[in-house]
Amino acid sequence: MSIRVRTDGIWRKSTRSAQGNCVECAANGTRILVRDSTNPGGPVLSFGRACWRAFLRRVAER
Repeated sequence: MSIRVRTDGIWRKSTRSAQGNCVECAANGTRILVRDSTNPGGPVLSFGRACWRAFLRRVAER
C-alpha cells in the first residue's frame, strides 16, 4: 500500500556509514520514517513507534 507522508523532518544517518549505502531515519509525529540515503526522493517506509522499538530490540539481540 502506498500513502503520502510528510518527509520534511530531520533525517539522521549512522556515523559508521562510510560507503554511502545506508538508510536514514526521521521522526514524524507518531511515525518513524526510513529511506535509502542514496535516493532521498525515493520511497519511504513508515513505522509506528511501538513497531520501531520492537525492531530495534530484535536487532540488538543479534
